[in-house]
Amino acid sequence: MVVNVGNVVSSAQAVADRYREFSWQQARGRSDAHEELTARISQDPEFCDLLSGSLPAGNKQQPNLLLAAVRYLDGPHAEQGPHGEAAYGRWREWTIRHWDEVRAVIMRRSNQTNEPARCATLLPLLARLPQPLALLEVGASAGLCLQPDRYRYRYQYEGRSGGARGAGVADATGVAGVTGATEAADVTELGAAESPATYVCRVSGDSRAGGASRQSGESRAGLGAGTAAADATPSDPFPGPHPDPLPTRLPDIVWRAGIDLNPLDPVAEPDDLRWLQALVWPGEGDRAQRLSAAVDAVRPAPRPRIVRGDLLDELPALAAEAPPGATLVVFHTTVLAYLPLARREEFARLVRSLLAEREGPGHWISNEHHTVLPWITAPAHRSLRPEDTHLLTLALDERPVALTGPHGQSLRWLDEAAPRD
Repeated sequence: MVVNVGNVVSSAQAVADRYREFSWQQARGRSDAHEELTARISQDPEFCDLLSGSLPAGNKQQPNLLLAAVRYLDGPHAEQGPHGEAAYGRWREWTIRHWDEVRAVIMRRSNQTNEPARCATLLPLLARLPQPLALLEVGASAGLCLQPDRYRYRYQYEGRSGGARGAGVADATGVAGVTGATEAADVTELGAAESPATYVCRVSGDSRAGGASRQSGESRAGLGAGTAAADATPSDPFPGPHPDPLPTRLPDIVWRAGIDLNPLDPVAEPDDLRWLQALVWPGEGDRAQRLSAAVDAVRPAPRPRIVRGDLLDELPALAAEAPPGATLVVFHTTVLAYLPLARREEFARLVRSLLAEREGPGHWISNEHHTVLPWITAPAHRSLRPEDTHLLTLALDERPVALTGPHGQSLRWLDEAAPRD
């Protein structure tokens, strides 16, 4: 069967290719259950014909959506996935028998995994921007990444020779409502004192790579980023010749808001939490635990305002609501891949324009796969190692700063992006 939806051709073979690529490129080495299941689907022409004929081409044909929908409905092998041909046959039979229900979930829901542990990779930039901050997340999902000051963090250095990071850590203690940074030779901890959520992040690369985001006022203005600063915090988030870019205290956040096509509230809506849990892959028990802990951590906090709508349509009006005395931070993580390149370019132009016209300071933080914003990442990624291909690129004002794990588990500073004296 071949279906033309909005000039996008969808065929059973195209669906099979998509599932084969997902099994090999995404699930392999991460979830044995999803790797096997999607590989078997890719070799099942009749089932691929069902998918291509009854689901719109594009995002609704994502393997993640189908897999999560079956798990959400308590389909067979919801936790472990099929193992062997007979098990796949049972999964297939159940899914076809319940296809109307499965399709309804796919059409109603989106692949909007909200991974709060990514805050561990965002925090070093947020903490060094001019305070206080106004956070605006594009693709906010449940808004868990809008609450970085509600979690604890444990940064583990890799390849360090030992010794303290330097002076200044003791100054962070005693901040009301948080625990200041504490450290051993290879570990730094900080965050909300009583938070049930603690995120561990491996750190590598020369700390001097923090200088990657040092820019002159002229170059920053060319990118549309604000240049004003609070007296105590320079507008350059990495001042000095060779700073250590890890934070010593939590950022001061005075305003937070987000945009999403389908906002979720896992605190107030158990069904939203159930969907987020269904999106966690089998074999990733740590992610499921982090999700539950994050929901508990933000439960006492006021809910961030999350506007339902398209990111390009809603961004200007929402950004205008940010307090003028705060640094506006427009940020997103693994969101823009769902847009065609032309829309990504339009989004970039819009963010530059908004920040350039803003009276107060503003910055843009992106955390996307390096193929998503190629004009940002190409110069710094010419020598990516094969094992780095799945990593995200953390960039400040369109300048790469670090490679990060997709779930916030690692942070490697890009010293090749640092300016040369």
